[in-house]
Amino acid sequence: MRKDYFIVFALLLSACGQKQDFDAWLASESKDVPVWEYQKKEGMQQCGSIARGTGVIVSGKDARKQDGVRYLRAKAGRQKFYVAESALVSDRTECVKETELYVQTTASLIDDTLSSHISGLAKKGQKLEVLGYDTLMTDGRVKRYKVKCASREGWIFGKYAVLSPEEAAERYDGFDGAHAKVKNSFKGGEALGCEFRPYEKPDFGTMPSPCNAFYLTISPVGLRKIDDYIALADSTKINAFVIDIKDNECPGFKADAMQKHSPTNYKWAGARSEKLYREAIDKLHAKGYYVIGRITCFKDNYYAQDHPGDAILDRETGKPVLHNKSLWPSAYSRNVWQYNVELAKEAVRKFGLDEVNFDYIRFPDKMISIDDRMDYRNRYGETKVQAIQNFVRYACDELHQLGVYVSFDVFGESANPGYTTAYGQYWPAISTIADVICAMPYPDHFADHYYGISKPWNHPYEILNAWGKRVQGRQAVTASPAIVRTWIQAYHVMRWVDPHGLDNDASYIEKEIRGLYDAGLTGGYITWLASENIDVYRYQKEAYALDYPSLPPIDSTNNFIFTPSGL
Repeated sequence: MRKDYFIVFALLLSACGQKQDFDAWLASESKDVPVWEYQKKEGMQQCGSIARGTGVIVSGKDARKQDGVRYLRAKAGRQKFYVAESALVSDRTECVKETELYVQTTASLIDDTLSSHISGLAKKGQKLEVLGYDTLMTDGRVKRYKVKCASREGWIFGKYAVLSPEEAAERYDGFDGAHAKVKNSFKGGEALGCEFRPYEKPDFGTMPSPCNAFYLTISPVGLRKIDDYIALADSTKINAFVIDIKDNECPGFKADAMQKHSPTNYKWAGARSEKLYREAIDKLHAKGYYVIGRITCFKDNYYAQDHPGDAILDRETGKPVLHNKSLWPSAYSRNVWQYNVELAKEAVRKFGLDEVNFDYIRFPDKMISIDDRMDYRNRYGETKVQAIQNFVRYACDELHQLGVYVSFDVFGESANPGYTTAYGQYWPAISTIADVICAMPYPDHFADHYYGISKPWNHPYEILNAWGKRVQGRQAVTASPAIVRTWIQAYHVMRWVDPHGLDNDASYIEKEIRGLYDAGLTGGYITWLASENIDVYRYQKEAYALDYPSLPPIDSTNNFIFTPSGL
């Protein structure tokens, strides 16, 4: 407290001797301030608590002292009580009294809240020296503290910090037994290394339920034909659109975030795309559609070219690793995190997106045999599953400030219960924080006889129903599970998988979606059709027109709506 506040408050308290009332605010080291009532026999008895920061009128009359503590009469609204003199301050900015905190949930330290710049990582159990705070909320909690942590200064959300090291050390152990059984067979990291404390999820009131979306690329051809897509969607149960903001080597518009962080992405972005985005999204919103912007994160060849120091390095060659025809920025790199989140925030502000969808939130897959020779730029000593979870937490915290939801794409494999994946996606660690988790269990991505199903790509209902039941098991060990909105295969079975695979007609689409619904996954779907070919969507239209929540489960007496696809 500054010296001038001491002087002012001393003058106010001196009014007690003159029996005058004065205004003050409740202050404490925690969000609540205890209030008291006086009883003749028992003396002062606590009768409740009030959020710190509450303004009160303090009476100069009838002050009482007990056990060395001086209590003053006060009232807030119609409520009257006694309050300890030490819990009163003369300025609301002085209501927060804690000087040190401890990290309960590992979180990013932000040194510039306007640009989302990360200054460090505050790990569970670390001590924080409190330097200030930004907002005192009505319930007495602090939104964000400015702190010093291991010689670094930055901002951390108050929900991740507690007053004692003992409380910081506590785990949310509701499902620790289940996570302890998960094996680290493929070097993705121990499941228990992640944190599963429930995450406070927002309700902005904008997301439809279920949310059924058509996918569109950044192609100007598609954006210019948005009226045709709207006309088609109007005749179905489609109520949302996913539109690419940045795909690998396909940046959408010339964003300021690209110019700042990735000049090559900026160079190849469409010079006139910003106008097309705005017109298309405005038309979608005018018709009541929910709009989701998709951003690929850790597969970004252009960014890795710009910043080879952030790219995964092959120690054997001394060069950034080329995997799946692309360089990969490391998911450990905070520079990459910041770039993608700042791009997302810019797109939200410019186009009014309702949700941001992050894809490729993972390390490269199929790297197990050469993993040991990779330099992943692991600055903070995290495991892969910890890094992905920490990115999900950071992205949600930053984007929720803009009033938008955040979704994350994962491989269908991440729903398997026995192990953490080699590329860092562990379903419960992501689902517990994300607003929406969007898996990609495309039937032609499953191996033959997966779940005991021969040629699963020719049995879309059976494979997605079996997979969906696995997902329910993962959701059941998640304290604050995300909505499950699944990417469905809207393209033809790939020829290299099966040249005689089933056609991607309405029957195929219906089987996929009903397989999900019958497994209890009712959050909706997104169509994965990389070509965004509207003629294909029209060909499948009848499946998108079905009201799946009203359809009975498939059993021996219930047939599918459409004639099954033929081989």
